[in-house]
Amino acid sequence: MASTMISLASASPSSSQPIRDNSKPILPKLKIGGFSVAHKPKSCSRITMAVAVDVSRFEHVKMAPPDPILGVSEAFRADTDEMKLNLGVGAYRTEELQPYVLQVVKKAENLMLERGDNKEYLPIEGLAAFNKVTAELLFGADNPVIKEGRVATVQGLSGTGSLRLAGALIERYFSGAKVLISSPTWGNHKNIFNDSNVPWGEYRYYDPKTVGLDFDGMISDLKVAADGSFILLHGCAHNPTGIDPTPEQWEKIADVIQEKNHIPFFDVAYQGFASGSLDEDASSVRMFVARGMEVLVAQSYSKNLGLYSERIGAMNVVCSSPDAATRVKSQLKRIARPMYSNPPIHGARIVANVVGDPVLFNEWKEEMELMAGRIKTVRQKLFDSLSTKDKSGKDWSFILKQIGMFSFTGLNKAQSDNMTDKWHVYMTKDGRISLAGLNLAKCEYLADAIIDSFHNIS
Repeated sequence: MASTMISLASASPSSSQPIRDNSKPILPKLKIGGFSVAHKPKSCSRITMAVAVDVSRFEHVKMAPPDPILGVSEAFRADTDEMKLNLGVGAYRTEELQPYVLQVVKKAENLMLERGDNKEYLPIEGLAAFNKVTAELLFGADNPVIKEGRVATVQGLSGTGSLRLAGALIERYFSGAKVLISSPTWGNHKNIFNDSNVPWGEYRYYDPKTVGLDFDGMISDLKVAADGSFILLHGCAHNPTGIDPTPEQWEKIADVIQEKNHIPFFDVAYQGFASGSLDEDASSVRMFVARGMEVLVAQSYSKNLGLYSERIGAMNVVCSSPDAATRVKSQLKRIARPMYSNPPIHGARIVANVVGDPVLFNEWKEEMELMAGRIKTVRQKLFDSLSTKDKSGKDWSFILKQIGMFSFTGLNKAQSDNMTDKWHVYMTKDGRISLAGLNLAKCEYLADAIIDSFHNIS
């Protein structure tokens, strides 16, 4: 609480210091009500009072706007309707719409308990076993960049923290370089680069007319971008649209990036969780690396291992030489040290145990296929329900062409509001729904809500 000093004095003594009589001790201040008063003999003409004022030093701090995604969950929890659906947050749910902990994760944690693993600090770069297996999982264990030591890998705080490390690296060593992100993109990308003081722009990606990829617009924007720009790409299962380039389109994107001397920067949040295949979902990244390009890749294990709260991920930088990789890694560590010092160990050990053990690794792949398969089944059921119920002749096939846990419905803000206000379906206002939060039992209900909102709300 701030305090304001108020002095009451006669005109005679001009000094702001209390009058001292060296022959007597200085008397202490007395507390009188809300005032602190220096007690003096009657002959003293100065009284000093400290008045407590209820004015915060943080009065200038404004209220931050609610998070557009996390706020959806808060509204959902307050809703009491039995048909409510939370399709906002990208978190996997069972057919009973309950959170799911992978069986292989439970086994990995039991191994940690049996071994009696301690809780000592990790090095700044993270758990060595984790960094090894995560780079091999992404690029392939036999990839020359792994064998030649040309990958700088540091454990990060899931995908968000890993992207933030890269943002700081770009700001520090590529001053003025712009990061180009897709329009639309994951909402936090803009926040990350804003807080990293890295300028960003957008390239066209989504075509509302086809509810598909605006490939020509994307290529055109990459061609006119300043040479040496960082191009942020979604490795698989683009968020929020669920629309990915074809293998042929990826090749053309790589051609332009090489021609313009751009630096590809991948965000890989769904490896194995999109198609059910770890290798297929990493094919775009591996294709760029195979061309000899230097590449940045942020990884997350929140979705594919269900380690949402463990905040486990990695930042990888593929360099042209082992020496460059060593120097880049040293600077990533330097950035991490004042930011969070050491990454968490629990999730890193889970990943190291699962990916590093052939038996657990195969069990994980089977569970991932089941999770990805459930989402594909729900996607198909939603399409069938829309096609059967909607008599307008509208083509809903874009639902099936999209991939991963999200579907971009094409609904605008007013239509999305109707989904929530009338139908109790909670989603982001850009029309994105998380199919991971949907089950077969509610597909027809969701189809009714989408059809009503699309046709009856302009």
